[in-house]
Amino acid sequence: MIRKILLGILFILLLAVLELNKNSLWGWCLFAVLTAGYVLLRFGPLKDASGWAHAGLFFGWLALFAAVVLVSWPPTRAVPAVEAENPKETPVLSLKDGQVSGVYNEAGTVAVYAGIPYAAPPVGALRWKEPQPVTPWEGVLKADHFAPMSMQPTHLPIYNSLAQIIGYHDYEIRFDDQWIPPVSEDALYVNVWQPAGAKAGDALPVLVYIHGGSLQTGQPWYQDYRGEYLASQGVIVVNLAYRLGVFGYLALEELAAESEHGTSGNYGLLDQIRGLEWVRDNIAAFGGDPDNVTLSGESAGSASVSAISASPLAAGLFQRTVLESSTVVSAEPPHSYRLWDEAVRSGKELLKRHQAAGAADLRALPAEKLVGEADTQHHITVDGYALAETPYEAYRAGRFNEKAVLHGYNKEESAPFILFSHAKLKNYEQRVRGAFKEYADEVLALFPASTDREADRNWADLFSVLFFDYPHYCLSRLASAQGVPVYEYYFARDNGRLGSWHSGEEVYLYGNIPADSKLYDSRDRELSAQMTGYLLNFMRTGDPNGDGLPVWEKTDGTKVLQLDAATGMAEDRFLKLYEILDRMQGFGK
Repeated sequence: MIRKILLGILFILLLAVLELNKNSLWGWCLFAVLTAGYVLLRFGPLKDASGWAHAGLFFGWLALFAAVVLVSWPPTRAVPAVEAENPKETPVLSLKDGQVSGVYNEAGTVAVYAGIPYAAPPVGALRWKEPQPVTPWEGVLKADHFAPMSMQPTHLPIYNSLAQIIGYHDYEIRFDDQWIPPVSEDALYVNVWQPAGAKAGDALPVLVYIHGGSLQTGQPWYQDYRGEYLASQGVIVVNLAYRLGVFGYLALEELAAESEHGTSGNYGLLDQIRGLEWVRDNIAAFGGDPDNVTLSGESAGSASVSAISASPLAAGLFQRTVLESSTVVSAEPPHSYRLWDEAVRSGKELLKRHQAAGAADLRALPAEKLVGEADTQHHITVDGYALAETPYEAYRAGRFNEKAVLHGYNKEESAPFILFSHAKLKNYEQRVRGAFKEYADEVLALFPASTDREADRNWADLFSVLFFDYPHYCLSRLASAQGVPVYEYYFARDNGRLGSWHSGEEVYLYGNIPADSKLYDSRDRELSAQMTGYLLNFMRTGDPNGDGLPVWEKTDGTKVLQLDAATGMAEDRFLKLYEILDRMQGFGK
C-alpha cells in the first residue's frame, strides 16, 4: 500500500514537471497511458517478480518519462497582441513604410499594433551594423502578434516557471500556455497601444518605453509594463525591442572602421535612437504628438534612457524622461557602461575565444554560437559618436536632451542580485572593504554589524546604494543644477509579489496590477492609481502634480517622494553615505 501511495506521489510530481516545463498536453496524456501500463504490469503479471525486475521496470518507466518530456517539448509560438479570442481588427493606418492594422483589446477601449518593423533585420551582413532603413512592404501588415524577443540566452521553461513561483509568487496553472515565445536576431520591431478612436491630428502625449534585462535579456511586451492601461487613459504607448548582448554591444576597431561614423559597441543604443526616429516619423498617424514624447525605461532600459539623454543623436526626439532603477550619469557608473578602450579590449578577447580572425569570421557563426557572450558584451560604450563624451561630462556641461526628469529607485533593489550570496558577520567587513577600499572604515562606522542579521541587512542596503540609489542621487543633482525640474521617488511598498525588489514598481507605475490578484490589497491599488496619475500628468505637462495627488516636490536629491503605506516627501535615507561616495568617485571635481 505504501508503495502505491509513493508511486502516486511520484506520478503527481512528474506531472508537475510537465506543467512547469510547459510540455504539450498530448505529452501529459501519453505519460498517463505509459504510467497506467507500468502500474498494470508492476501490480499484475510482474507482482511477484524479482527486485531486479521491479527496478528495471521502474527505471524503464522513468526513462519513458524523459522521452515524453523531449518529444512533447513545448512548441515555439508568437505571443498574441491581446488575450481576446478572435479580436476585432482596427482600421488600416498608413505609415511611412506601408499600411498596418492592429487589433482591439477585449473591452474595445484600446487598439494594439504589435510587431511593426522600425529598422531592417540586423542579420547576415547587417550584423553589427548601425540600424538600416526598413524596406517598404506591400499590402497591409497584420500587426496582431508580438515579434520575437531579441536574440538572448534562454532558460528551460521549467526554470522560468520556478522563477515565477519563487520570485514573483504569481504562477498560475493553465491549459492554454503550453508553448514558448521565439527569439531571433530579426527583432527590431515596435508595439503601439492607442486609445480606441484616436486619429491623426489628436496630438496625444506619447510614452516610449525601453525594457530592462542587463542589456542581455528581456522583451517589449511583458505584462508588467504593457501599455494597455495608460492608453485607456488617453495617451499613446510605444515599447520597442533592441539588439542585446554580443549582438548589441560588441566593439571592434574593425567594425568601427567599417562604419561611416567610426562607431562600434553601441548597436543596441543606436537601435533605441532609431526607434525614437520611427516615433517622430510615424506616431502622428496613431494620433500621437511627435513633439510631446516622454522616454522611459527600467533597469538597463533606464541606463539606456540616461545614455540617450546625453547623446547628440537624440536631440529633439523627446522632451521628458522617466528613469526607474538605473542611470549611467555618475562619475563612475556601476554597471551597463564602459569606456572605448575597455570595450575594444573585451572585443579582442572575444575574437580569441572564438578563434576568429575578424568580423567576417564572427558574422559567419550562427547566433547560437555567440549568444553565450551576453555576459561579456552588455555595456553602453563611450564611442565618440552615439556618446561623444561620458554622460557625467555631458550633464555637467549642460549637454543633454530632456526638459524634465522623473526618476527613482526601490527599497530592496539588491534583493534579486544577492539572493544566493547574503552577507554574514564573518564576511561582512571583507565585503565592505572590497567595495569601498580606503573609505571602508567610514562606511563601517555608519553601518556597524554585530549579528548575521545586521550584516545581511547592511550589505543589502550598501549594494543597493552602490548600484542604484547613489547614481539616482547624482542625476538629481546634475539635472537640477542645470535648471531642469527633477522629481525623485523612493518606492518601498511591500506586497505578496515582488514588493520593493528591483522592478517591483513597474506593475504599479504602468497600471497593470491584475484586477483579480490576491497578491495586492486596496492600498496597493490606490498607490498604483497615484503613480499612474503622476506619470500621466508628467507626460502631459512635465509636472507630475495634479488634483487629488499628494504634492511631489522638485528636488536636488536630498528629498524624495516615498511611495509606501502613505505617499509623501521624505529625506533620502543615505545622504551621509552619498557624501563618502562623492569623495570616493570624485563627483564634482
